[in-house]
Amino acid sequence: MAERPNFVMIPETEPDTPPSTAVTLFDRVQAVVRSVTSLLPFAAAQPAEAEHLPVTEPTRPRLVFGFDATASREPAWTVARSVTDSLVRALPGELDVALAVHGGSRLHTFTAFTANANTLRDRAAGIGCIAGMTQMLPILTRALEAPGVRVVVYTGDVFEESRARGRQLADAMGLKSIRLIVLHDTSDWNARRDAEVFLDLARRTGGCVLPFDANAPGRLRELLAAVAVYAVGGEKLLRERRGDLPGATMLLEHLGRK
Repeated sequence: MAERPNFVMIPETEPDTPPSTAVTLFDRVQAVVRSVTSLLPFAAAQPAEAEHLPVTEPTRPRLVFGFDATASREPAWTVARSVTDSLVRALPGELDVALAVHGGSRLHTFTAFTANANTLRDRAAGIGCIAGMTQMLPILTRALEAPGVRVVVYTGDVFEESRARGRQLADAMGLKSIRLIVLHDTSDWNARRDAEVFLDLARRTGGCVLPFDANAPGRLRELLAAVAVYAVGGEKLLRERRGDLPGATMLLEHLGRK
């Protein structure tokens, strides 16, 4: 040791902080930051987390008002546009309605559900008729996918789709207690050939077929008001409202034809 007299006299440099200690300190800082951030208002509403939120049931019953707006249906669609508000005005604030319209061989409109009569009427006013094949079944499919739907009202004259697929969808609706009510427009004699198809589909769901008369808009309003009441309270409420709801008796009669 004599040849290295300064070995022990020269102090050694400060040892570096062990890597494990530095990591631990950093982790502690991160933990503090996370704990503070979690208390901020925006922390619980990050977009990535919102995508995984469970779908909740709507607080009000829902009804889908579907319509065949192909080229030949312009007169009927004009009348239907004028009576759409009957669905939400019968029971203000108790029923949400979506408008579903097909034309041009596709379902081109399926609005958000609303309890606002003006919104529904304005949306309907902006839709015109387009030539093409009927697309009733996509409306039934969307109704099955939407939570809270109790009734689908469909206004049309002919059926040009798969009958087997129609029966399948109608059976699925019946299992979910979603009633199909068809307003059948038979002003064109060709439409009468499909009366049995509509009747079969409606009955499979527990619903019915009613006449659509474009020459009697007042009667259509009464029927739609009755349908709205049925969507909210079923046959029980419909029977209770027979005294002040002219369309209730006709709807009850048709629902009873199994």
